[in-house]
This record gives sequence, structure tokens and C-alpha cells, in this order.
Amino acid sequence: MASRIAQIRKSVLTLALPVTVSSLLQRTEGIAAVFLVGGLGATSIAAVGLGQLLAFMATTLVSGLSVGANVLIAQLCGARRTKDVGEAATHLLGLAALIACALVILGLTLNRFTMELLGAEPDVIALALPYSNLIFLVIPCTIFLQVLSSILQGTGDTKTPMYALIAVNLLYLAIAYPLIYGLWGFPAWGLTGAAVATGLAEGTGVLYLLWANRLVFKRSLAMRRDLMRSTWQIGAPVSGERIFQQAGIIIYTKIVLLYGTVTYAAHQVGLSIESLSFLPGYGFAIAAATMVGQSIGAGKYVKAKLENWEANRLATMAMASMGVVFFFFPYILLRAFTHDEAVVELGTVFLRIVAVLQVPLALTMVLAGSLRGAGDTKFIMLATTIGMWGVRVPFAIIAGPWLALDVLYVWSAMIADWTVRMGLLLWRYRSERWKAIRVFQ
Repeated sequence: MASRIAQIRKSVLTLALPVTVSSLLQRTEGIAAVFLVGGLGATSIAAVGLGQLLAFMATTLVSGLSVGANVLIAQLCGARRTKDVGEAATHLLGLAALIACALVILGLTLNRFTMELLGAEPDVIALALPYSNLIFLVIPCTIFLQVLSSILQGTGDTKTPMYALIAVNLLYLAIAYPLIYGLWGFPAWGLTGAAVATGLAEGTGVLYLLWANRLVFKRSLAMRRDLMRSTWQIGAPVSGERIFQQAGIIIYTKIVLLYGTVTYAAHQVGLSIESLSFLPGYGFAIAAATMVGQSIGAGKYVKAKLENWEANRLATMAMASMGVVFFFFPYILLRAFTHDEAVVELGTVFLRIVAVLQVPLALTMVLAGSLRGAGDTKFIMLATTIGMWGVRVPFAIIAGPWLALDVLYVWSAMIADWTVRMGLLLWRYRSERWKAIRVFQ
């Protein structure tokens, strides 16, 4: 048994570490864009941030397809249905193309309206609109990167997507800087240059992943309705979950804004620091989804439970360690972002609250990954909705606008939210109802 656990631990780490690096690289491209246009002024920074926000909102709708691809491919691989794996990959790529075309049209049509609805200043809109339009024109590359990466991750290959994202980031940095500022004989295109660089870099990444997937894809003579239905059953609740989560965060952020600019600044800086702890959690969640999915596809339920246990243990250790850093060394982390003493003081309170969150957060992320691997995405959407809209938002409203308590109580609503989600997912997992779910026939 000890050797079996050691082998599972090695497999979990082999899958999780590349995903963690990939997650960091996905964040890096957006951060690099803001950093590179910093020399053009605050308006340009705001314009890039606004364009990225709209693109993120659009690609949230695609998250269901990415998760559906990962789970479906993983279970088919576990069942050794090689032909179905190839046909599923082909269908998923075609579905990604259709969704990408719809998002291009939707983005170009609603860009200005959405910016005005968000309250952006006219000078910011004037800069952001051309940039955002170009970003939406190349958004198919972003979607293909996500879906192709998920297909490979479902087969158990998490390293190739990581290599692709390394190449995308390096190429972006090499192209964006001269195109923004007109160096080395290139035209000075400003924000347009940043958008063009995104398209070229991500397009190159897509070509690389298409080549890497060349042995996976198999042409299908007819549309496989069973595969499309399976993808919808897995993916639709995931997209719903992400939409409910983001909508709740918007309301929660508005409540924090009631406490003033300094509090909001501390909140944002704290979130930026806390997001680092999400990287290993996300890596272990994807590893759990892939390994559990493959084991369930092969009918090895005992192995699936061991994989979930080991992924939870490793994620808890990693994120609890980061929680210790957040709790005992908040000043060092916060001063890397700001020297405003008022922000640092409030940020310290925030980081110590999220330090307490790390263990329930780790367990929630990995349990959700394991349940996704089993295809139980509807319950995860239910748990997210209850945690966000049944706990966090009501508690924050009561503590803030209603009772006018200290922001500490509003932030503490996050602890209640994630603890409830953890309890629900733990109950669901231990009930073993996920064993009865059939992703495919």
C-alpha cells in the first residue's frame, strides 16, 4: 500500500506542477501587457485593463467547454476508447470554433455599450475600444489555447501546454515591446501593438498545440451526438458556476467600495497576493480531475479515492504553508506593492483573514476537481451558488450596508462562504453518489 501511495503521489505531482506553472504564465501575459503600456500613461493602463476585463468576461463562458474537454477525454482515456478520444477531440475543436466566432461577433457588437455601462470615462473608451476590438478579433486563439490544453491534460499530458504557454509569453514580450514603442524599425502602434502581439503570440501557441495533438485527433464521418451531449452535461454547469461566482464577486466588491478608497486598495492588493495561493490549488485540482476521471473511466473507484486523498493532502500542505506566510509576514508582502501605511494596515487584516481560508480553500478546490473528474459538475454549481449567494453576499450586506460594522466582518464573510462550500463538497464526495454518474455510454 505504501508503494502504491508513493506512486500516486508522484503522479499527482507530475501532473500538478506543470499546471501550476501554466496558471502562473496565464496571469503573466496579462500583467506584462499592463506593465509594457505603463510608459504610455494612466489612461492607457486603464484602457488595457478594461479590454482585458471584457475579454475575461467573454472567456468565462468557455470555461465549461474546457472543463468538459478535460473530463470527457480523461474518462475515455481511462476506458481505453482510443477512437472515441480522437473523435471527441475533433468535435471539441469544432465546437470551440463555433463559440469563438459567436464571441467575436458579440464582443465587436457590445464593446462600446459594455464600457459605457461599466462607467468608463470617454478618454479611456477612446483608447480601449480599438484595443478591445482587436483582442476580440484574436480571441479565437485564446479559446483554442484553453481547449487544446484541456484535451492534452485529459490524456495526462500537462507538460506540453506548459511549454506552449512559456513560448507564448516569451514571444509576446519579444513582439509587444517594439510594436508598442516603435523600436528596432517597427512602427509605434501603442495599444494596437499590444493587441497584435497577443494575437501573434497566442496564434503561435495554437499552432504548436495543434501539432502536439496531431496524433489525438481522428476524423468523424458524422456528428457524434453522444459526445456533444456529454460535453454539454459536464460543461454547462461549469459555465453557470463561473457566471454565478463572478456576479457575486461584483456585488461583494461594491460592498467593499462603500468603505472608501483606502479599504478598496487594501482589498485589491490583498487579492493580488492571495491569488498566488490559488496556483498550487488549481494545479492539484486539475491533477485530481484528470487522474480521477481516468480511474473512473477504467472502473477503478478505489484508486480514484486514493488519488483524491493524496491530491487533497498535498494541496492542503502547500496552501497551509502559504497561509502561514500570509499570517506572520503580511507587512513584507504588502510593502512589495505599496508604501501607503493605511493600505498596509488594512491589508494586514485582510491577509490574516485569507490565511485562515487556505485549508478550506485547498480542500474545496481539490474536492471540486475530483467531483468534476467524475462528471458531478451540477452539484459543484449548486455548492458555489449556496456559498456565494446564500452566505457571502447576504452576510456582507448585513455587516456592511445594514449594520455598518467594520470591514473586518465583511471580509470574514469569505471564511463562512468557503467553509460552507467545503462542507457541502465533502458531504457530496463521501456520499459516493458521484459513482452513479455516467459521462458517456
